[in-house]
Amino acid sequence: MELILVMRVLLRRWWIIIVPVIVAAFFAVPQFLADTETGTAGYYTDFSYSAAQESSNFDVRDGDYQDVWLASEFVVNAFTDWVRSTSFRDELADLVGDPDLLNGLTIAADNNRSIGLVAMSHPDELILTRLESAAITVLQTRNQDYFPHLGDSPAEVTIINRPGVRVASAPVTDRFEPILQLGVALFAGLILAGVVEYFDRTLRYRDEVEAQGLAVLASIPKHK
Repeated sequence: MELILVMRVLLRRWWIIIVPVIVAAFFAVPQFLADTETGTAGYYTDFSYSAAQESSNFDVRDGDYQDVWLASEFVVNAFTDWVRSTSFRDELADLVGDPDLLNGLTIAADNNRSIGLVAMSHPDELILTRLESAAITVLQTRNQDYFPHLGDSPAEVTIINRPGVRVASAPVTDRFEPILQLGVALFAGLILAGVVEYFDRTLRYRDEVEAQGLAVLASIPKHK
């Protein structure tokens, strides 16, 4: 019986249900087609490096150079925080000569003891290639301006791994977002239809009249 009532509401209020879906589809379908066609979220690159004070600053000594390795770890750790800062972006913009090239650029940095990692992403492949080279130059030549304990000479920065610029796949959540929008619109349409039905007191079927405790004496069939 409950299923029959639900079907009656759906057949009677279908236009209320479908209107939010049509509105959502107007915005969601073009986005879905664009994501399917490109399938990318721009480009990304990363490189790893090691860093330490100039070797000429270390005195000749006996031992295992543990303090040298520890100093290198401290330098890389400091550089990781620097790469995340606005001052690094400012140096990057100054080096490339066009701050607008940094629009859409994201920079992330991390380190594993004495090995640092820099990851960058940008919508344009050529611009990202240029910015990656600039970031390495800034890292190698301008670090002494921000870390006075390095003295007048920059720390020696060596690039360990540089795979190059690659295509970044669009996140799965972005691809399912249009479908989610349509699902929310359908749910909203069902809720709206239920609200309209709740406030509609019109009796349309024999069993609805009898449910009010009234007897049906006769009925007139629909004219076809």
